[in-house]
Amino acid sequence: MNTYHLTIASPDGNAFEGEAISLIVRGVEGDLAIMADHAPFITALVPCHVKLLIPGEEGESERHGIARGGLLSVSQNKVVLLSASFHWE
Repeated sequence: MNTYHLTIASPDGNAFEGEAISLIVRGVEGDLAIMADHAPFITALVPCHVKLLIPGEEGESERHGIARGGLLSVSQNKVVLLSASFHWE
């Protein structure tokens, strides 16, 4: 299972910092699925539902949240989601 380092941050602090298997968000041009070794890019996000798949001791687990827009940066197996507001469902 390939992973990458993910940070989800807002003005309230980091909502997540750790290893991720996949992240699904909505950019200005449509839905994005970020996996390990993804090509580098930066895009704006629209308000969207966030689906995160993370590794765990007993297999993979899924978390869901809401981002109120923001920016997504992908570079060298490091992903940063910056949002004006983020909360877990």
